[in-house]
Amino acid sequence: MTGEKKKKKKRLNRSVLLAKKTVIRDGAGRQGIGEPSVYHAVVVIFLEFFAWGLLTTPMLTVLHQTFPQHTFLMNGLIHGVKGLLSFLSAPLIGALSDVWGRKSFLLLTVFFTCAPIPLMKISPWWYFAVISMSGVFAVTFSVIFAYVADITQEHERSTAYGLVSATFAASLVTSPAIGAYLARDYSDTLVVVLASGVALLDIGFILLAVPESLPEEMRPVSWGAPISWEQADPFASLRKVGQDSTVLLICITVFLSYLPEAGQYSSFFLYLRQVIRFSLGRPCGSLYWCGWNSFPYWLRLLLLSRDPT
Repeated sequence: MTGEKKKKKKRLNRSVLLAKKTVIRDGAGRQGIGEPSVYHAVVVIFLEFFAWGLLTTPMLTVLHQTFPQHTFLMNGLIHGVKGLLSFLSAPLIGALSDVWGRKSFLLLTVFFTCAPIPLMKISPWWYFAVISMSGVFAVTFSVIFAYVADITQEHERSTAYGLVSATFAASLVTSPAIGAYLARDYSDTLVVVLASGVALLDIGFILLAVPESLPEEMRPVSWGAPISWEQADPFASLRKVGQDSTVLLICITVFLSYLPEAGQYSSFFLYLRQVIRFSLGRPCGSLYWCGWNSFPYWLRLLLLSRDPT
């Protein structure tokens, strides 16, 4: 009986994928360049996080100038509020993208995620406030993964997801180095302008080049189909996790792995600058040039634990 169910599921998946490919091939009034592909998703992710990576150096300066007595505390609060809002809003945005399509929500998430960038030089207080609130829409990855799932078969998704994640890492390895170089030799203002330009380029790419991945035929019958509370409830998925022991163990492993990593990632540049007193004039640009995430985890801990004197 189990074998028959698996066969039926496979046939259903093939039918759904065939329907998607047929509609994609026919176009159906879809705007964009070419057919939806993983490369569209890769470019969107790279540009968004490249823009934010450029701001690593200016953000440290502005953060310390704005909150000189509570720099680390405010850094943690800003990232914490943003992360909490992202956790609460991700299921709702994902469910809405199932009804209205991925492209519109890619545009929405990228726009609001990058909206704080020019505020860094206009008003630091507004900059940090908008960063915190932008967590409501800072779920580009959720929409990107849904976009990739729409256009790939099951056996292709691991590779596609890996490519997207690798592109994200590559953008954060290269852009802080470029931003540090420009800030040292020119000014923080130039870095902010460049980051704003990259963000606008990303928005323009989504508007003009990214085709919709979710065909009309695969959406609910009614354009305004209602979204159930279960779809929008961020805790519903957590309750389902406990129903499968294997999934539960994987989730616990990932959570415990990323918990210290996320804390370190949100504060290590600030620690290097304010505590260890690394400067942009040092070799390797105070690790900005080298790409901190390319260092082994044990080496990063060793560097962070060194005596600043």
